[in-house]
Amino acid sequence: MGAGKTKRMPRAVREQQMLDAAVRIFGERGYRAASMDEIAELAGVSKPLVYLYLNSKEDLFTACIRREARALTEAVRAGVRPGLPADRRLWAGLRAFFTHTARHPHGWRVLHLQARTHGEPFAAEVAAMRQEIVAFVTRLIAAAAREAPAQGPGSGCAALPERDVAGLAEALVGAAESLADWAGGTEGVTAKQAAATLMNFAWAGLGDLMAGRPWTPPRDDEYEGEGEGEREAEGARVVLAG
Repeated sequence: MGAGKTKRMPRAVREQQMLDAAVRIFGERGYRAASMDEIAELAGVSKPLVYLYLNSKEDLFTACIRREARALTEAVRAGVRPGLPADRRLWAGLRAFFTHTARHPHGWRVLHLQARTHGEPFAAEVAAMRQEIVAFVTRLIAAAAREAPAQGPGSGCAALPERDVAGLAEALVGAAESLADWAGGTEGVTAKQAAATLMNFAWAGLGDLMAGRPWTPPRDDEYEGEGEGEREAEGARVVLAG
C-alpha cells in the first residue's frame, strides 16, 4: 500500500499527461479516427480513467484545443518585448509564432486543421484564439504606425486608418498560418527562415505604407484603356497573321 501511494500522481499532472497523449493522437490521426483506447495507452492509463478525468471524447478534444490555443497565444505575447523598434517587435512576434508551431506540430495540426474542420463548438474555440492573436497584431501595427517618422502630409499614423490596420493584421495572421503549414511540411525550413520569409514579404510593404508611400490602385478608366489597347493590339496581330 505504501509503495502504491508513492507512485500516485497529482491529478493535474496526470491530466496533462493525458492531454499530451491526446494532442499527439488527434494531430496524427484526426479527431474522427482517434480512439480513446490509443490515447489511454499512450498516456499509460486506463480508458475509464481518461473518461473519469475528461468525461468524453468531445470534452477531451475541447480541452486539447484550449490548452494548445493558450500556449500559442502566450508564446507569441512572450516573444514580443516592449521598447524594441517596430520592425523588431513584429519580427519577434513572428519568430515566436513559427518557433512554437515548429516545436509543437501536433498541437498546430489540432488547432489549424482538426478543430476547424469538425464544426461547432471546436471551430469557435479556435476562432476565439485567432481573434486574440489578430487583436495583438493589430496593436503592433497601430503602434508601429504611430512611431513612423513623418514624411510629409498624409504620412505616419494618418496614412493608416483603423480599418486598414485591422485588415493588415488579418492578412498578416492569415499569411502566417499558411506559411506555418508550408514550413511544417517542407524539409529543412527552420522557424527563423519562415519568419524571415514573411517579414520580407510584409515589412517592405508596411514600411512604405507607414512612411506615407502607399501603393495606389489604377483608376477604373485606366483598366478600360488597357483593355482597349490589348484588343487593338490583338486585332493588329490577327490582320498581320492573315
